[in-house]
Amino acid sequence: MEHNETLENQSIHPEFKDEAMESTLKRDGAAIKNPPLRFAGFWMRFWAYLLDLIVVGSLFRLLAKPIFRILDIEPSGGLFSAGTIVSAMIFYLYFVLMTKYFRQTLGKMVFGLAVIGINGGRLTWMDILFREWIGRFISSTIVVLYLIPAFHPRKQGLHDLFADTVVVHTRR
Repeated sequence: MEHNETLENQSIHPEFKDEAMESTLKRDGAAIKNPPLRFAGFWMRFWAYLLDLIVVGSLFRLLAKPIFRILDIEPSGGLFSAGTIVSAMIFYLYFVLMTKYFRQTLGKMVFGLAVIGINGGRLTWMDILFREWIGRFISSTIVVLYLIPAFHPRKQGLHDLFADTVVVHTRR
């Protein structure tokens, strides 16, 4: 309980101390001193996720479809078809790699959101894999689980709870 209260009451999360995140915490040309930590709610996360789905679909159509056409492979045909497998690989690689290296997907960048760890440290590969791979797999299998952030006090989704992460606003 004490750990959660510290997170909610601290003025700036240590994850924002590096240069990459400080550049997103500027207002009117001056750095914001100790901005409050604002958790991203359901709707902001929803719109960012929809944009990410458009990006993933576009990547599939730009990268995989031409290869399937050249190799004369039928991309559709069920759960274990080439198209489904490649599409899933692109989906999970996109979320895992973008979150690991940027703490944001393109959707989160557009809407000014970032994924940070509750403990204040850098996100490890294990954090990312649990959040973006295992947690998302479970949530996308049981779609209603994506509604959890709407009711959770820190707006955490199931995948955030697995990985001890939160999604926060990077701008005021």
